[in-house]
Formats: sequence, C-alpha cells, structure tokens
Amino acid sequence: MKLFRFRMYGLILLHAIAWSKTVETFAETKKMVYEQNTESSASFSDSLPVYHIGEVMIVKDMRDVEINSTSPFQLLNRNELKNVNSLQVSDAVKFFSGVTVKDFGGMGGMKTVSVRSMGAHHTAVAYDGITITDCQTGQIDIGRYSLDNVDILSLNIGDGNTIFQPARMFASSVLLTIRTRRPEFKDGKSFHGDASFKAGSFGLLNPSLLLETKLNPLFNLSLSAEVMCADGDYPYKLYYADASNAYTTEIRSNNAMKTYRLESTLFGQFKKGQKLEVKAYYYQSDRGLPGAVILYNPYSSQQLWDRNFFTQVHYEQNFSSKIVFQANGKYNRSYQRYLNPDYLGSTGEEDNSYHQDESYLSSSFLYNATGKLSFAFSTDGVFNQMRSNLYGFAEPSRYTVLADFSAKYLNDWMVMTTGILGTSIHEERASAEVAENHQRLSPAFSLSVQPFSEENLHLRMFCKESFRMPSFNDLYYTAVGNSQLKPENSKQMNLGMTYNVSLGKRLPELMMTIDGYHNMITDKIMAIPTKNIFIWSMVNLGKVDIKGLDLAISVKQSLGKDFSFAAGLNHSYQRALDVTDITDAEYKNQIAYSPRIYGSGRLSLETPWLNIAYAILYSGHRYVTGQNLAENDLAGYTDHSISVERTFEVCGQTLNLRSEVLNLLDKNYEIVRNFPMPGRSYRFGIKFEF
Repeated sequence: MKLFRFRMYGLILLHAIAWSKTVETFAETKKMVYEQNTESSASFSDSLPVYHIGEVMIVKDMRDVEINSTSPFQLLNRNELKNVNSLQVSDAVKFFSGVTVKDFGGMGGMKTVSVRSMGAHHTAVAYDGITITDCQTGQIDIGRYSLDNVDILSLNIGDGNTIFQPARMFASSVLLTIRTRRPEFKDGKSFHGDASFKAGSFGLLNPSLLLETKLNPLFNLSLSAEVMCADGDYPYKLYYADASNAYTTEIRSNNAMKTYRLESTLFGQFKKGQKLEVKAYYYQSDRGLPGAVILYNPYSSQQLWDRNFFTQVHYEQNFSSKIVFQANGKYNRSYQRYLNPDYLGSTGEEDNSYHQDESYLSSSFLYNATGKLSFAFSTDGVFNQMRSNLYGFAEPSRYTVLADFSAKYLNDWMVMTTGILGTSIHEERASAEVAENHQRLSPAFSLSVQPFSEENLHLRMFCKESFRMPSFNDLYYTAVGNSQLKPENSKQMNLGMTYNVSLGKRLPELMMTIDGYHNMITDKIMAIPTKNIFIWSMVNLGKVDIKGLDLAISVKQSLGKDFSFAAGLNHSYQRALDVTDITDAEYKNQIAYSPRIYGSGRLSLETPWLNIAYAILYSGHRYVTGQNLAENDLAGYTDHSISVERTFEVCGQTLNLRSEVLNLLDKNYEIVRNFPMPGRSYRFGIKFEF
C-alpha cells in the first residue's frame, strides 16, 4: 500500500515537473502574442485542416496511413460518414470490417461495439486524443455520441505505426478514435458557422449549431451545441411461437429520448511549434429503456438519466528537431440514475443513482535518434472513484499507473514498431473485501514491409498482449460481484496485406486490404447462477479461441467532368469458439452473438445536380447463447439505406438539402433477441453554412 502510493506520488511529481515546464513555456509564448500578427496567422491554415495523430502529421488526406500501417487501420472522413447514412457513432462503426455492434433497438437502446468478437470491454474509445472510460461497467455506450461535429472516425486494431501517444492508448486491444472538427476559415475570413436541422420518423428532431471564430493570430475557438429528441414509437411485427408464421403489428414502447450536448474547444498554435487544445464538454440524456419483448409482453417502464461533464487539455511542443513533448490532463464527472417502477423488491420500486469521478494526467516524450529510428516514453496516472445510493455499496476507488516505452524504425521499404506497457493497479473500498492489486507487463510488436520494389503492395503483421481489468460492477455489485476476479487476458496475432494503386484520372484510387487473425481470450469473466436462477455470480471461467479473415475493398472512379463514383465493401468471416472445458456441451460452439459472416457495402455517385449514396449492412445467423441449438438461433439480416442530397449557393453561402430512407426494404429483424429494430424510416435535413 505505502509502496504503491509512493509510486503514485512519484508519478504525480513527474507530471508536475513536466506541466510546470509547459506553463513556463506557455507564459513566455503569451508575451509574443502581439508580436506575431501576420506571420503567426499563417499557422492556421485557411483551406486545409492539419491533423496530428501521434508523430505522424497528416494534411488533407490520411489514406496513406491505412496502406502503410503495421496493423489494421480504418477511417471514415466527414464526407464518407454522410454516405453511410449515419446519425450516431454507433451507426457509422458498423461499416468497419471486423466490427459488430450490439444494438438493443431504437434511439434510446444501449449500443456497444465488439471488434473481432473480443467484446466491448477490450475496445477503448478516445475523444480528441484522450480516452473515455466507464469504470462501473467497463464498456462505452457509443450510441450517445452524435456525428454532427465529427470530422474523422477511425479504428485501429493493435498499436499501428503511432508510438507518440499517451500510455493509456496502448492498454486495449482495439482503439476507436473520434476526432471532432477543427476550425477552417476560407477567403481570409475569421468566422465560420454551420446551422443544421434534421427531422424524421418516430418523432425525430435534431437541431445543431457549430460556430468557429479566430480570436487573434494565435487562438481559434469553436462552440458546438446539439439537441436530439424522438418518441421512438416504431411499429414492428410480433410473430406467434408456432408454425403458422402469423404475427401482429405492435408499437415499440418506452423508447422516447432527449439528449443535449454542449462542447467548446480553444485551439492555440504558436510560433515555436507549440500547440494547445482545451476542451469543455457537457452531455445530458433522459431516455426510456425499451424492454425485451417476452411472452408477447412489450411493456417496459424503466428510465435512465445520464449527466456527463469533462474538461481536458492537450499541450504539445517541439523542443528541437529531435525532441517532442506532449502533456494531457482530464477531469471527468458522470451521474447516472436508473429507475424501475415495477421492481418487486421489498423496498418497492428500484431507484438507484451512481456517481463516477476520474482524474487523469499524462506526459509523453518522443526522441528522434536518427532520421530512421525514434523512441517514445509515456507515463499516465489515473484515479477513479465511484459512489452509489445502493445499500452497503462498496464505494470503490482505483489508482492506475501506466508507463510505455516504444521504438520505431523505418526506411524506404519497412516500418517496424515495438513496445512494452507496464501497468500497476491498486484498489481500495470503504468496507468488506477488496480486489487484489495487479502489476502487468504487456509487449507488442508490429511490422510492415514492401516485399519487392512495388510501392503499392505492403505485407504486415502484429502481435500484442493486453488485458482488461474487471469493472466495478464485476467486482463489487451487490450480491453479484466477486472481488477475487482476475483480469481477462487477450493475445492477438495478425497477418495481412494492403494494395493501393492509382491509374490516372479515370481511376484515382483502388485499395484492398486482407487480414487473417487469431485471438485468444483467457480468464474470461462470465456470470453463472449460484443459489437459484435469480442470484448470479461473476467468475473467471471462459476461454475463447477466435480465428477469422477480414477483407476490405474500395474504389474511386472519375466518370468525366463533375461526375465521380465511389464504392466500398467490407466482409468478415470468423470462428469464435468457446474452448473453456472439453467436457462441456458448449465446447467449440460459436460464442453468443458472434456471426460467422458479416459485413457492409457502400456506393456513392456525385453529379453536378445530385449526390446519391447507397449502403447495406448484412449479418449471418447468430446464437443467443453459447449452446448452438436450433431454439437459440437468431436469423441473419440485411439492412439497406439510400440518401439523396443537393448543395446550393445562396447569396454566397452554402445550403445543403438531404433526404434518407433507412431500412429501405422494411425488414423486421433483431440484433439482440427480443429487442426488435425499427422498420422503414425517413430522415430529412437542411444545413446552412455561413
């Protein structure tokens, strides 16, 4: 205990020293504000956004990163996000290969992402370079994040090429990154704004506003606000449990939701290669939780209220051509209230509230030893705390220290990265038994080569070990939690290739990636019944062996002046098998909700008059439990959507009109059993750029 706190205090001291240097440098920079008028203003591009992802700077296009990456890296930019007819992040990530989203239906239903069947707990989500966490459940509801202010959505399986990033970014098997828009100013303007309004089926109303202004030659400010509400009362078919194939049409109940988002970011870029980004974010949602439709009963009365506020800061400085430093800090506070009026407990209705607090500090150094060899060292410190009104709740606290050392070598035909992440975790709680402390080393290695002189062909491989800590619910939830749980361990191996070619103006881009992988999850945390079917306990029982193949193809083609065509296909095949116990009936059965085949496709046509986009999602059948029996089989599905948009110039400003048809064929399907998805629906939008 004393040793751990000594380590924690030492890390805090290290961060304090780094941050004090940051403050000193920033203070010196402030003196230069009024001495850098015209010269400094050039540091903000008026036409092309500049992105910094680790030590790699990308201007205008990031496609080279997909091709050269040592591990699978996929992205959707702002224009591509429109073409997949998505409203929330949960809608868009379905178009990445290897991804399945567990969707409980409708606007208010929870949505979590699993990549290559490793589970939502093994996927980290980063918002503008700093991870989002939920220590209570260990998984992020990506349905709460709108795409209105998103510029780039990317998915990295493994560590990839980037070594200059916070240690926490290396801690998970998969990283989903949400990058919001950066201010863009054209024609010498110092102000830009977008106002949009969307409306659609089932009572959808979604106004939003984005304002960007150049405060002075050094600072830009953006403000984004959004409201989204819907009643969510969509019709669905409820089939009888017999051979008649008869059904009744029911209305989904308790699916109304209202969300509010307010976000402000200050961007600073200075003469000596310094960058500053300060963000404040507030999110609020009030929603009904649509229940499972069981025994022909669609009724549900559960309600969920979420409040989340965080503020984060990112600072980066080039000390020389060889040394770069970055620091990150974040404070996060969230509140959640869950109400079940129909709970039949001894105290009447169930009305529980949960409070989470997180404090986070990170510092990273990049050293470019030569033009080909570089090293990075990152240290992170995290403090999590949780409180609840549940009787006898443990009120746990978690201290986490992470340190990562990575190296990268590159030349004309090869990129190689290697690293090792050290993690130390200490648990405390107010009463009763506390979970064990954990220390772990997690190595990673990745490689990309051009096998011949062919620049368009790359072969790649990576292997990585990581683990995920049990969540506070796993460890301490009343009558269910098990404080003796061990972390889940994951091992990933991947072999793949990428091919990219440009055949002139007619075919400016043809890209293909193919990756075979083998994942092994051990000490998988599972819930099993104890005294009766109503009392469960969390135990380390599971082992899962996952083998699969991901294929992605995209093409862009010019059809003449002002005409262009783009298409993309993602297809995945996998065998995710339970190998826990050779004597079990479930041995080598496909694990729950993991289809053997699934994927997506998209087409878009741009003309001088209209832009038309089509998208399809498809999935093979799945089993709803680990027992691969006929009664547990959930049918596969396809979901088609189409959109049409037109952009006008009005008085020198831009006006965009858009209409969408979702689930075009009005298919009745479920992603999670007994949680029906909406049928055909419509969405209309208008956006004014000024």
